[in-house]
Amino acid sequence: MPASVEMYKTNYCPYCTRAAGLLRRKGVAFKEIDVSGDDDVRDWLVEATGQRTVPQIFINGKSIGGCDELHALERAGKLDSLLAQPAPEAS
Repeated sequence: MPASVEMYKTNYCPYCTRAAGLLRRKGVAFKEIDVSGDDDVRDWLVEATGQRTVPQIFINGKSIGGCDELHALERAGKLDSLLAQPAPEAS
């Protein structure tokens, strides 16, 4: 099973669109969670990542950051190996 990828986003965010585009070009299935107007999820993002900005991307439950960090991983040749790691088994 491929990695589990989640992206917290808003519909009006160009960085979210750019990050989603990279994931789609790589053929990655990912879950998009729209946090527009959802203060509870936004508060959780601050707790989990230290950031309130979007996108916030998680691979196998681990925060990798936002759009800039996703593209930096791609440029460094590290994104494919992260995406190739199998998703943890649900307990």
